[in-house]
Amino acid sequence: MAVRRTAVLTASTVAGIVLLLGLKPHQTALPAIAGSGGSTAVAPPTAGSASSRPSPSSNSRGSKGGKHSSGGGGATGTYAGAVEQTPYGPMQVEAIFSNGRMTDVRALQTPNDSGRSQSIAASSVPTLTREALAAQSAQIQAVSGASYTSEGYVRSLQSALDRAGA
Repeated sequence: MAVRRTAVLTASTVAGIVLLLGLKPHQTALPAIAGSGGSTAVAPPTAGSASSRPSPSSNSRGSKGGKHSSGGGGATGTYAGAVEQTPYGPMQVEAIFSNGRMTDVRALQTPNDSGRSQSIAASSVPTLTREALAAQSAQIQAVSGASYTSEGYVRSLQSALDRAGA
């Protein structure tokens, strides 16, 4: 009886180890913060990261694309975010504000190195836009299967928000 128990235990241990070794680690883990409702959201880029700094040369519309209203209601205008390089191509968005409220986000550039990248961007960008408008920030959930596009979107949007002073 003890021999049989030992054989089953050994076989179970070997099977567990094989399954664990078969798991492939993620290539790039997106930073996450706790969002509302216990969900996980993509964190905005840190101030020290090079890709999050607004750069006039990376902004096709110029950093003066937006205007601040004088009535104290917040930013009004269109603010282009920085061009964020992903492994599949550049990602850039612009945020449109009216009296301090983000009313739209438009993709200026999306990853386009292949038909698959274009398809992923075409399906994920509308979802990311809905999330950003609902959150009124760049602290949104990444789209499953579009990690790089989501990360580039969030970083470019945060850059636009920074330019708008939002």
